[in-house]
Amino acid sequence: MLTRLNQFQAQWGGNSDVIDHWLSTRQDLLVEYCKLAGLPPFDSSVSTLPDFASIQSFTQHLIDYISEGHFKIYNMVMEKWDATGFSPTEEMSQLYAHITKTTDPILNFTDKYSKDDEELLLSDFDNDFSTLGEIIEARFELEDGLIEQISSSLAHPPGA
Repeated sequence: MLTRLNQFQAQWGGNSDVIDHWLSTRQDLLVEYCKLAGLPPFDSSVSTLPDFASIQSFTQHLIDYISEGHFKIYNMVMEKWDATGFSPTEEMSQLYAHITKTTDPILNFTDKYSKDDEELLLSDFDNDFSTLGEIIEARFELEDGLIEQISSSLAHPPGA
């Protein structure tokens, strides 16, 4: 996911402060995910579950990422569109709708792991964290499609 993000940043970064911020926030979340998962370049020799404080920190960043997307980034894009007279396309609306479908499973994960219940962590965490990774990856792919559409719309506003 980090490699794909780096490629995407190279392609679409610098086109808009909104998109740059979005990608930077995503990168911070991915770094924390990799740390929690013990993925390279972080310590992957540890085979124990992460501690509760690390899980809590990650879930808070995950909530912040989702909230910022829905309540800040999308609003910033809408303001830019309003200023140029652009209206979202059907494809943009569909991408956004698919993105929002990933929100509930992510919030369910954060709700479940906001409780300090070691038995729960021991029994379910690995599977739940793996599933979460798949959901996050799917969300990022959808967001990438939306970012491409947004970049194009901001680069070529109506009447330009």
